[in-house]
Amino acid sequence: MSFAISEMNHEQVLKHPIFKTISQSAKELNVDSYVIGGFVRDYFLDRGSHKDIDIVAIGSGIELAKQVSKNLPNKPKVQIFKTYGTAMLRYDDIEIEFVGARKESYNEDSRNPIIENGTLEDDQNRRDFTINALALDLSEENYGRLLDPFKGIEDLNRQIIRTPLNPDITYSDDPLRMMRAIRFATQLGFTIEEESLQAIKRNKDRIKIITNERIVVELNKILESKKPSVGFLLLEKTGLLDHILPELTALKGIDEVEGQTHKDNFYHTLEVVDNISKNTEDVWLRWAALLHDIGKAPTKKFSKKVGWTFHGHEFEGSKMVYRLFKRLKMPLNDKMKFVQKMVFMSSRPIALSDDYVTDSAVRRLIFDAGDYVEDLMTLCEADITTKNPNKFNKYHNNFKLVRQKIVEVEERDHIRNFQPPISGEDIMKAFNLKPSKEIGMIKETIKEAILEGDIPNEYEAAYDLMLKEGERLGLVKV
Repeated sequence: MSFAISEMNHEQVLKHPIFKTISQSAKELNVDSYVIGGFVRDYFLDRGSHKDIDIVAIGSGIELAKQVSKNLPNKPKVQIFKTYGTAMLRYDDIEIEFVGARKESYNEDSRNPIIENGTLEDDQNRRDFTINALALDLSEENYGRLLDPFKGIEDLNRQIIRTPLNPDITYSDDPLRMMRAIRFATQLGFTIEEESLQAIKRNKDRIKIITNERIVVELNKILESKKPSVGFLLLEKTGLLDHILPELTALKGIDEVEGQTHKDNFYHTLEVVDNISKNTEDVWLRWAALLHDIGKAPTKKFSKKVGWTFHGHEFEGSKMVYRLFKRLKMPLNDKMKFVQKMVFMSSRPIALSDDYVTDSAVRRLIFDAGDYVEDLMTLCEADITTKNPNKFNKYHNNFKLVRQKIVEVEERDHIRNFQPPISGEDIMKAFNLKPSKEIGMIKETIKEAILEGDIPNEYEAAYDLMLKEGERLGLVKV
């Protein structure tokens, strides 16, 4: 990868007509303006179209946004954020944010800076990384000129994440930048420059002043990347993971008792996350992969008879998911319940992956997993991390059989999300009952009979069984 030197003009970057409008609007206000940050970086990385553009004005960003809106044919609404001194408008499916160039200073206990008006140089100094400090001039006389004071182009060439100024100051001032460094390294496949990496290790405890909501945004972006393990290994290496997800670092290490060991569940987990990321972009299914073994640390025991065990780790892990989501202020809604369910059921298909699979076991899997049976199979296939090629092929072939069996059983028995053909009202009417435990007992008997394959999932067969079970319980048909 190689880029043009910074002295060259890059007018071709600014081919969208919005840039000419911004240039003209800035001229009318007699202010200088620049495109800066991710849009410029991603152009040089050839990362496709960018829907977010950051504009810096040497003056009022809010006034420039208003002037741009006036000069656009559809006069888009300008959203003003007075607290931050920024303004934003949407045009042609692009979100454009305007800010006045500023100088920042920080108090030790907060990542919210004290802001003063500044120069373009001040604004570039405050940027998190050299590759995000690249700016393109929008002035009429220097339109498209690249300003690269920190050799950001060189760092793009070298695929390096580096801070413009002293990394200890950069990370201490705004500790979220440590997460962003790791996120960019993961997304772009870049390396964090060694001094910058050491500075993250030194400043890791500062992450405590960052809100969990902001941390989760970065975690999600790491999880959504092509190979999430890169980010989680960096989080672990720098010590940040201990602060953010101690449930994961608790999985590290291999214990040995009487010559018997178990696999390192932390590195296994990262393999599972990478595996599943090849087959799904669903971030919540990736979360399920990340957390599927967290119950193993608290349930780990050694038995002289069978060696290392993790009995009930799925159940314990599903409870831990709730506590983890609550602590990180993640959504305690259907997304969390989905992750819980995947963690709770994560070992179920493995029990079915023998050479012979019974219909009743598959029916129960479909019934319990419901609409998520495909997601569960995807998770379990990702969980195969053995390096033995024979075992690897055997497990995958057996899971193919399970998938085939799921389709066959579902087509025949319609088990997914099924409601037993006989309702509580049917039972009350048949035996002239009021709500009672007998109704629940009869419904459970019918459900079990269908799942076991003793009767088909049909009304007539279920009605006959209802009568027999009612008679057994001493009930009389009316």
